Amino acid sequence: MQLDFQGAIINVLLLWMLTAPHEFSHAWVATRLGDDTPSKQGRVTLNPLAHVDWMGTAILPFLSSLFMGGFLGWGKPVYTQTAKLRGGLNGLLLVALAGPFSNVIMAVILGVVAATAGHAAPALASFAFRGAELSLYLALFNMLPVPPLDGSKILLAARIPAVIYQEIARAGFLLLIVLMVATSIGWRMSEWSRDGAMLILNALR
Repeated sequence: MQLDFQGAIINVLLLWMLTAPHEFSHAWVATRLGDDTPSKQGRVTLNPLAHVDWMGTAILPFLSSLFMGGFLGWGKPVYTQTAKLRGGLNGLLLVALAGPFSNVIMAVILGVVAATAGHAAPALASFAFRGAELSLYLALFNMLPVPPLDGSKILLAARIPAVIYQEIARAGFLLLIVLMVATSIGWRMSEWSRDGAMLILNALR
């Protein structure tokens, strides 16, 4: 197996860049829905340092990119209080979906950069395209219904018993590792992300 150190480093750099709008979107929507917790914790900002989790935003994404073929990573979670959110669990779902939605928006923006740079700045175009690809991957990855990922809030909005959700959450990290290592989901999401980034690029050309 050939290890792509350069690709793994680029993934980590891009993750830092993409984590800020993702977590900011969670915090901004929560604030708009009446929860001031993210604001008090300094999370309504696009400063990447406010959203970095060293294990999830540096170490693990580097190692997973290098050895798993897929990508496993996250930013520092934005904490919200469901009781303060308008709509309760439905409001929590909106907060959760804001993150992946921001990744789709970022993929389009980076697609514009890649299409504009084109042959004039091939290195920038390549970097932006990889960013669009990774941003779509993050959107897909975060929609997996496994705690603590954003997709798990769908389970709460569907009103599954809290005790069941808590039991799933206890094994959440292990479930993610098993999914990425023992199944093809990481490779599949990579393929879908690459195809999606190509669709965006071709539509903008």
